[in-house]
Amino acid sequence: MSILQKFLLFLPLLVPCAKAQTLTITHATLIDVTNGKSQPDTTVVINRNRISSIAHSTKANPKAGQIVDAKGQYLIPGLWDMHTHVYFDGTAADGTDLILPLFLANGVTGIRDMGSALDSVLQARDDVAAHRVFGPRMVVSGPMLDGPKSHYKAAVPIATPEDGRNAVDMLKSRGVDFIKVQSGVPREAYFAIAEESKKLGIEFEGHVPDSIRASEAVSVGQRTFEHLIGIFEASSLDEDKYLTGTKTPGMFLQSYDPAREAGIIQLLAKNHVWQCPTLFWERGQWLVDAIDYTRDPDLAYAGHIWVTKQWPAAQKGILKSLDTDPLAVREKFVDHELDIVRKLHAANVPFLAGTDTPAGVDVIPGISLHLELQRFVAAGFTPLEALQTATLNPARFYNRLNDFGTIQRGRIADLVLLRANPLDNIGNTRKIAGVIADGHYFSPQDLDQLRARIKQIAAAK
Repeated sequence: MSILQKFLLFLPLLVPCAKAQTLTITHATLIDVTNGKSQPDTTVVINRNRISSIAHSTKANPKAGQIVDAKGQYLIPGLWDMHTHVYFDGTAADGTDLILPLFLANGVTGIRDMGSALDSVLQARDDVAAHRVFGPRMVVSGPMLDGPKSHYKAAVPIATPEDGRNAVDMLKSRGVDFIKVQSGVPREAYFAIAEESKKLGIEFEGHVPDSIRASEAVSVGQRTFEHLIGIFEASSLDEDKYLTGTKTPGMFLQSYDPAREAGIIQLLAKNHVWQCPTLFWERGQWLVDAIDYTRDPDLAYAGHIWVTKQWPAAQKGILKSLDTDPLAVREKFVDHELDIVRKLHAANVPFLAGTDTPAGVDVIPGISLHLELQRFVAAGFTPLEALQTATLNPARFYNRLNDFGTIQRGRIADLVLLRANPLDNIGNTRKIAGVIADGHYFSPQDLDQLRARIKQIAAAK
C-alpha cells in the first residue's frame, strides 16, 4: 500500500466532522481585514460552503447542524500562499500526500502555483475542487516558460518567438489559469509570449527575465514581479550591463542609485504592478550558509529526503553559483531588500504573500507562509497590512472580493480560527485552533491527528 493510499484511508477520520450542511461558529472575535476592527462575541453561520449570516451572539440562537464554541478565539479569512510549486522537480512526488495537506494544516486555504508538472497540477486542481484530494483551492500556471537550456523539469524550454507563442497556445488550450515566465526566456521570445498572452486573454506573471528591463515588462503588461527581480536592476547605474552579463548582490549594492530606484517605484505604482517578494525565501537563499536549518522546530514536517539530501545539495549549489559575495555583503543586501519593500509599500505598490515553497532550503509548505508575514512586518508593515497580503489582497488580485478575502455574508467559507489576536502580533497566525476549508470544519483534534499523520508521511519520504 502506497503512502498516498494510507493517507486517503486516514482522511475519513476527518471528513465526518466536516460534512455538516450547517456549521455555526459562536462567540468568536471576528477580524475585519479591511480596516482592522474586531467584532467580539460574533456568530457566523455557514450553509454548505458559504457564509449565510453574521450576528452578535446574543442575537443568534443556533439550533441545527454543527455548533463550534469559539469563545476566546479570533476568526480570520483563510490564508493564501501566492507563490508555490506543488509538483516541482525533486519534490513533485510529495505533492499530493505531503505538500497539499501541509497547507491546510497551517490555515492556507488557497494557493497560486507558479510552476509544476502540467498533468499533475491540473489533476490536483480539479481533484481538490471536487473534494477528492485533501488540499487548498489552486490557481495554476502549469510548467514555467524558461530559456532553451533550463535545468528545471517543470519548465518548457523557449528558444525562439515561435516557441513562446506555441507554449502559450498549448497551456491555454490545456486550461491553465495564467502563464509563468522564468528568468532565462530570450528577449524576442519574451515579447512574443506577452503578445500571445494578450491575444488569448490570459495573464502572464513571474520573473522579469534577465534579458528584459523592468520598465519593458511593465509596458507589455506583465502582471506580477516575483522576488523583486527587475527592481534591483532598474535601481542600478549598470542596468544595461545586466541584460547580458553577470549580476550579484554586491554589484547591485555598489551600483545602486536612489534616483533610479525612485523612478522604478513610481512606474510600478502608476501601473499597479503586483509584487510577490518571497522575503523569507530570499533571506534563506542569500544567507544559506549562516542559517542552521537543523535547529528548525518544524523540521519533522519536511520530507526526510528533503532534509538529508536535497537541502544539503541545494546549499552547495547556491553557494557555488549565487552567493559568491562575502556573507557581510549578502546580509547588507537582505536589509536592502526590506528597504525596497518598505519604499514600494509607502508608494502604494500592491503586495502578495508568497513563499516559493517547497523550493529552496527549509521553506516548509504552509509554515513558511506565516514566516513570510513576519518578514513583511520586519519591512515596516503593520500586522494588519501583513495579514492583508495573504487574505484581502489575493481576493483583489483575482477580482473575487465577492468570494474571498473578507468574512461577510455570501463569501465562501475559507476561514481560520486563532487562539490569539494576529493584529497584536503577526506571529499569532500560527496559533491555529481550527480551519474551515470550503465550508468543511477541522477541529483542534482533527488538526492534531492531521499533523501527526503528516509527520509520519514526512519521516517515510
